[in-house]
Amino acid sequence: MRTSDFIAHVTACVAAQLSSHRSEVAAIAPEAAPLADSLEAMARGGKRLRPVLAWLGWRAAGGDAASHPALDSLCVSLELFQAAALVHDDVIDRSDTRRGLPSTHRRFETLHRDERLAGDEGHFGTAAAILTGDLALSWAGESFAGALVEATTLHGAEEPLHAARRSFQQMHTQVISGQYLDVLAEVAGPAPDEAQAIDRARRVVRYKAARYSTEHPVVLGSALAGAPEALRSGLAAAALPVGEAFQLRDDLLGVFGDPETTGKPVGDDLREGKRTELIAYGLFRSSADDAAELETMLGDPELSADAVARAREILTASGAVAEVERTIDSLLETSAAEVTRLRGAGVAEDVLDDFQEVSDRLVRRNR
Repeated sequence: MRTSDFIAHVTACVAAQLSSHRSEVAAIAPEAAPLADSLEAMARGGKRLRPVLAWLGWRAAGGDAASHPALDSLCVSLELFQAAALVHDDVIDRSDTRRGLPSTHRRFETLHRDERLAGDEGHFGTAAAILTGDLALSWAGESFAGALVEATTLHGAEEPLHAARRSFQQMHTQVISGQYLDVLAEVAGPAPDEAQAIDRARRVVRYKAARYSTEHPVVLGSALAGAPEALRSGLAAAALPVGEAFQLRDDLLGVFGDPETTGKPVGDDLREGKRTELIAYGLFRSSADDAAELETMLGDPELSADAVARAREILTASGAVAEVERTIDSLLETSAAEVTRLRGAGVAEDVLDDFQEVSDRLVRRNR
């Protein structure tokens, strides 16, 4: 099966599952159906990064390249987990858009206006979005439970399945903790020196996004196929640097990207006050005046397009952009070395080729 065919298959699985869940919600009360509708709208977009990596982990452990019920359920679970994370993230960041569409809380604000409901539309939108994310998280757990049952039927190896359960639980804890660290960084002010600023930013990258974007999916896929610990560790070591590089690329796109590609207004990371590695280098490697100017821009929700352009100038002139690019290259070199070890351990060449293709597509985009 080609990667594009697998992505289409996962998309169909997610759509079918959400359609079933929508019927379940509508049976409770038709007016509750918008909760599922909002998730269906979100699920039509996205790269399907996590399911593809789960598929690669599955194949690396000897799983059939074609679909299997255990893999299908895992992929649906990962997409629903991602949806929950995005819905809650947009509430926290007060984001207006996601994947080129209104974010979930904005969608419910519109429903409030269209239905001429009483009370505050902003509060209604936030409350409904939180519940939507909670529902997606619950459904993700349900799908993962189904994946474990199917995997037990397939091979029944206790240790890999225990590792899968542990990875799924860790994924929840790490994302929520990383999200809190991101929120905290926005209000805690600048770090005292560059090293601490980079350390803070990298922890957010690693725990809020990188591990659940790449490491956990590939580990989960391999574990459900019965992979031993050594293989799971090797796959994780190759995947995590790609996840970190992927997020650093997103940080660059958050300031320098095209809204048509990112699905979000350019400069939103600045308006939200994100203290990324890019911003850390800009603050500590600029002149005092430029650093002070950049600091005033962080967290300004009314930041103009001209101010965003000025921030770009500061970040480029300070060498911050070039430093982040060097970090991305270094992370990819680390991943490549781990891939070489996986090749030596006997992982199939077609799996490693597909892993490299995914890595390039994620990290080299719009460079």
